[in-house]
Amino acid sequence: MFNKILIANRGEIACRVIKTARRMGIKTVAVYSEADKDALHVEMADEAVAIGPPAAAQSYLVIEKIVAACKATGAEAVHPGYGFLSERAAFAKALAEAGIVFIGPNVRAIEAMGDKIESKKFANAAKVSTVPGYLGVIETPERAAEIADEIGYPVMIKASAGGGGKGMRIAHSRQEVAEGFARAKSEAKSSFGDDRVFVEKFIVNPRHVEIQVLGDKHGNVIYLGERECSIQRRNQKVIEEAPSPLLDEATRRKMGEQAVALAKAVDYDTAGTVEFVAGQDRSFYFLEMNTRLQVEHPVTELITGVDLVEEMIRSAAGEKLRLTQEDVKLEGWAVESRVYAEDPTRNFLPSTGRLVRYRPPEEGTRDGVTVRNDTGVYEGGEISIHYDPMIAKLVTHAPDRLSAIKAQATALDSFLIEGIRHNIPFLSTLMQHPRWQEGRLSTGFIAEEFPEGFKPLVAQGETERRIAVVAAHMDHVMNVRKRRITGQLRAPELLAFDTKRTVALGKTRIELEVDARPTGVSVVFPDGRRTYVESDWKPGYLLWVGNVDGASIAVKTRAIPNGYHLSHAGVGVDALVYTRREAELAALMLENKGSDGSKALLCPMPGLVKSIAVKAGQEVKAGEQLCIVEAMKMENVLSAERDAVVKTVLAKEGDSLAVDAVIMEFA
Repeated sequence: MFNKILIANRGEIACRVIKTARRMGIKTVAVYSEADKDALHVEMADEAVAIGPPAAAQSYLVIEKIVAACKATGAEAVHPGYGFLSERAAFAKALAEAGIVFIGPNVRAIEAMGDKIESKKFANAAKVSTVPGYLGVIETPERAAEIADEIGYPVMIKASAGGGGKGMRIAHSRQEVAEGFARAKSEAKSSFGDDRVFVEKFIVNPRHVEIQVLGDKHGNVIYLGERECSIQRRNQKVIEEAPSPLLDEATRRKMGEQAVALAKAVDYDTAGTVEFVAGQDRSFYFLEMNTRLQVEHPVTELITGVDLVEEMIRSAAGEKLRLTQEDVKLEGWAVESRVYAEDPTRNFLPSTGRLVRYRPPEEGTRDGVTVRNDTGVYEGGEISIHYDPMIAKLVTHAPDRLSAIKAQATALDSFLIEGIRHNIPFLSTLMQHPRWQEGRLSTGFIAEEFPEGFKPLVAQGETERRIAVVAAHMDHVMNVRKRRITGQLRAPELLAFDTKRTVALGKTRIELEVDARPTGVSVVFPDGRRTYVESDWKPGYLLWVGNVDGASIAVKTRAIPNGYHLSHAGVGVDALVYTRREAELAALMLENKGSDGSKALLCPMPGLVKSIAVKAGQEVKAGEQLCIVEAMKMENVLSAERDAVVKTVLAKEGDSLAVDAVIMEFA
């Protein structure tokens, strides 16, 4: 076994590998760019080596720097994580030439499966069902359009060396092919250093199901069940689960055996994933093989009890698999949410800045439910513009799917992040969605269910009642504290002051009566319903945890003038609690309408201006491209929201802009 390994990656996956290596008694070496000098993975590792500027192309993607770091520290092996160099055959070759072990597949497997074009050719030859498409390299948008016409729309334009949703575009017409071709090539070049793209048929209403395979250097390969990753936006996975609610045992076995056959054909010898696009009728087609560890591997680990990182290390060290196919048992259900630094209310645009507060839910197993949080950040750290916007992967495991979803919803309600925008409100909303809960999924789920973009849920029904009683309880606790501090009432009298309250949740007013009890409060609604609330919440706590009519819930709290902003079950609302007289006076206050920003194009996220498509004096139509801003490896096209005339252009290509910086003004 190895004494020391180097992790050629950053963020949560570097931290994840370090945890397993530490448990195995293996020392670790971290590498870091200038932007990551204070990163968590640097702190966790036994040693750390600086490898260059923030740009990945000058640090994490430079093979020579990784090899030099291994030689300088005496690292015997390298775990590549995912992304960066994880699927580069040249990297594996360079390590081998330097006498360093690559904790990943053999070079032949990387070359055969790591390239999407070549892998499809290989799969066809092996009689694996594949999606119809053109597997050759396409040089021009005109040729791409011709091929798309032959295949039939819609089509998917994909980077050959791509992954993680980068360099992928769906096109429904020749015009969309031309624009998608340019964007896919550009993103592929900047993300992977390889701008080759291909075109294939896009399966309508598809599901994304993948099989986890595991092999060793002795010819053994097994599959560890499947994961469903159909909840995606911009072709990037958002929520994953294992097993899939689509598959039955016969389909699972057929898909798994096909994945194993493909892996054995290239002598696959580590953890890898064979991805399929599946129809609602359980038909499936080979999509690609990822010759690396997947972001969503924790859900497989939780339902199988197998540490995939440990198995990768053992395989790289020459050990045989410790499991046979018959040993693999799938137990319970696991759900993973990817927590991103992005603003879901602004079309999921990236957000950067300092994590003023970062307090994830408590990890561990309790009452048959496991909560796991894989992360690479810490409170006070920075979310950089240079890398993927993932903050954490929150995973829950329970005996069945609905219990795992409920646990995930509670864990999201308990996840405190401040200082940047994040997608937890969106993830919480998804957990409440009936279609998600019923397992009626497709990769178009988000586009279909949120056609006009994400808007936070409005408090209503049971969620509204819960938030209202939590607000009433918090107000009661505050009032008791004030009276104790000022000595206005003695202890027996603290329960007897005015009980009539009006709870304002945004524009909604709810009249309540609050009856104090020794261990909580009883809240009576206008319809006569009585709700009992218990919690040990104290003023200053950022999380309200307690019971509402016996149900355990969590509510995030943030102080605002005269009240709190409360977040629960996908709802975020300002909650103010008034006496009846205060409510009458508050109703007379004028509403702040805000400012009119329609005369300017503001930068929606911190980013780099890639191009400006218009000039001063030019007339533009609604939907016309104005500029492209790149942030966190994604190119974002900013378009005109209405017909207008460009008055001035204040930004230029190459400018680094802050959020809400003025790019151009309109007449």
